[in-house]
Amino acid sequence: MKKFIFVCLAISVTLFSKANTADTTSIEEPIILHTSTGDIFGTLQLPDHFNCPVVIIISGSGPTDRDGNSAIIKGKNNSLQQLASSLANSGIASLRFDKRGIAASSKAMSSEADLRFDNYVSDVLEWISLLKNDKRFNSIIIAGHSEGSLIGMIAAHGNADKYISISGAGKRADILIKEQLETQPQMVKDASFPILDSLAQGFEVKKVNPMLFSLFRPSVQPYMISWFKYDPQFEIAKLKIPVLIAQGDNDIQVSVDDAALLKKSNKHAEIIVVKGMNHILKIVPEDKNENIKSYGNADLPISTELVAQIVSFIKK
Repeated sequence: MKKFIFVCLAISVTLFSKANTADTTSIEEPIILHTSTGDIFGTLQLPDHFNCPVVIIISGSGPTDRDGNSAIIKGKNNSLQQLASSLANSGIASLRFDKRGIAASSKAMSSEADLRFDNYVSDVLEWISLLKNDKRFNSIIIAGHSEGSLIGMIAAHGNADKYISISGAGKRADILIKEQLETQPQMVKDASFPILDSLAQGFEVKKVNPMLFSLFRPSVQPYMISWFKYDPQFEIAKLKIPVLIAQGDNDIQVSVDDAALLKKSNKHAEIIVVKGMNHILKIVPEDKNENIKSYGNADLPISTELVAQIVSFIKK
């Protein structure tokens, strides 16, 4: 079930180019968001001048930190750190942060059972408010990666100047999970689909097959219910600001079809498909094993084409 687990990391919640190399012209500045349940820790990556745009980079699902690294994957890929550095090299500031319950922000979540998808959206809204009061920045762009794409598009509505979806799903999460389960044995589907249907309707399931407990344990079901109620096609259609949809054609977690669904829902959006790019923004061979190995390879840079397209979109 490796492919399924990659897509559904949120279920595990407590579920060389110069442009990508380290530089000396930008600085990293720690920043803290104080919330009623605890502090959320982030990093401002600043270029060598101010009065510039700032991009809020939202990481993907599961225990994925501000740099794009997952606690359940051996090694680091540093994809989001590389993105932030590349943006700074182009005169664009960014904020990346550990979501509540993750890494340095672990204490901001009291328990898994208390976490809701809407908490993540609210946190982004608070980050926006904080940055709007920072005179160093002249505009706010939200860039959400993977599950962060949905979080970002909800928060961006009426609150940001531009929005970027990077490797974002185009379907409701319960539908996406079902599609991933299609490759599994019939017994897995027969046990899982009724649970997904119940959660999508807002009802928790008390009796879960032991083989699925890690995915549908009682403490994570409230989060899934809150997650499943959002349809990315509906949410992206609300946006009246410039939108960029970026997707790689070598992504084993989210497909080009997902990007097409988002584009269909927002006809004014721009869309780019980066040849050879995988889910963590790296150019990799078609071989699936090599693709997966890149998730723990911090020496492999992110796509320069992706960076160039994002920079161009922001500076228009």
